Amino acid sequence: MTQQRPPFDPELGRLLAEMPLLAELDTEVLAQIRPFSSVPVEAALAGRAVHRHEVSVTDTGGTPITLSIFSPAGTGRPADAPCVYWTHGGGMVMGDRFAQIDIPLDWLEAFGAVVVSVEYRLAPEATGTSLVDDCYRGLLWVAEHAGELGIDPARIVVAGASAGGGLTAGVTLMARDRGTPALVAQVLICPMLDHRNNTVSSRQYAGGPGVWTREMNEFGWRSVLGDLDPDAVPGYVSPALADDLSGLPATYVDVGTAEVFRDEDVAYATRIWAAGGQAELHVWAGGWHGFDALYPHARLSVAARRTRTAWLSRILVPADAAPVAHDAKQGDVR
Repeated sequence: MTQQRPPFDPELGRLLAEMPLLAELDTEVLAQIRPFSSVPVEAALAGRAVHRHEVSVTDTGGTPITLSIFSPAGTGRPADAPCVYWTHGGGMVMGDRFAQIDIPLDWLEAFGAVVVSVEYRLAPEATGTSLVDDCYRGLLWVAEHAGELGIDPARIVVAGASAGGGLTAGVTLMARDRGTPALVAQVLICPMLDHRNNTVSSRQYAGGPGVWTREMNEFGWRSVLGDLDPDAVPGYVSPALADDLSGLPATYVDVGTAEVFRDEDVAYATRIWAAGGQAELHVWAGGWHGFDALYPHARLSVAARRTRTAWLSRILVPADAAPVAHDAKQGDVR
C-alpha cells in the first residue's frame, strides 16, 4: 500500500506531470532506454568557452577507462586551478560521462576549475566493486597528472549526482582509507547510498511511476551486487554500510523531500556529524529525484544550484580573496 507522501513543489509537480515515467525497470526495458541515456555533450558546451580532450587510462586488470577533461579556453594553461572530478548518474545501469555535465561546467565557469568526468563501467555487465574501482583509478590518474593538467592538488573536489553521488561517496572512503589522493571536498547530489532500500522514503515512492522508484532502485542495486553476498556488501559499494565516517573531507549533501533517497541521505550527513566531521545538508521541500538536473531553470532548481555553488566558493575561494562577481543568470558566484 502506498504511504502518504510529501507534496511536490507546485512548479516541479507540473513539470513532472509532463514527463514519461516508469514504475519498474528490468533488463528488457533497460535495453530499450539505454540508448537515450547517452547525452550529446555539444548541447552542454554550447555558448561556453571550454577546451575539451579525452584520455584513456587503464585499471590494474588492463580495462580502459575514458576520462573527458574540460578546462577554461582562451586563458592559457592554468597553473593551480581547482579540479572537479565528476561522476555521472543513471542508477548505476545507464548514462555516460556527459550526463548532468552542465552542473560541473557551471563550476568551471564560476571558479576556473578543470572538470574531469569518468566513464565507469555499468551494471549489470560490471558488478561488485568494478564501478567504484573504475572511478577511483580515474581519480588517481588525475592526482598523478595534476601538474600537466594545471590542477592544484590541494583543491580536488569529487562530485556526482544520484548513482554518481553514491560512487563519489565510495571513492571518498577509498581515498581516505588508502591515504591518497587528498580531497578538499565531496559534493553528493541526491546520492544513491544504501542497497538495503528499506527507509520510509523508499517505501513512500513505491507502487507507482516516478523518476526513480523503490522498484527501480531495487533493480539498480541487484544489477550492481551481482553474486555478492547481501550480508557482505563492501561500504565502498554501498556507503551507508561504512562503519566509520570520520576523517572525510568537507561534505555537501542535498536531496528532495519527495524522493526515494531522502532518508538515507539525511542519515549519511547525520553520521558524518556524529563522527566529528563537517557536512552541509540541504533537503529541498517538494523536490523529486534529480529535479535540478532535469529542469535547471525551475525556481527550486535555481535555488539548489546557487546554494551548492555558494558552498563550493567557501571551500575553493580564500576568505581574503578579492570580492567575487555575481552571475545574474544563475545567481552563482565567481
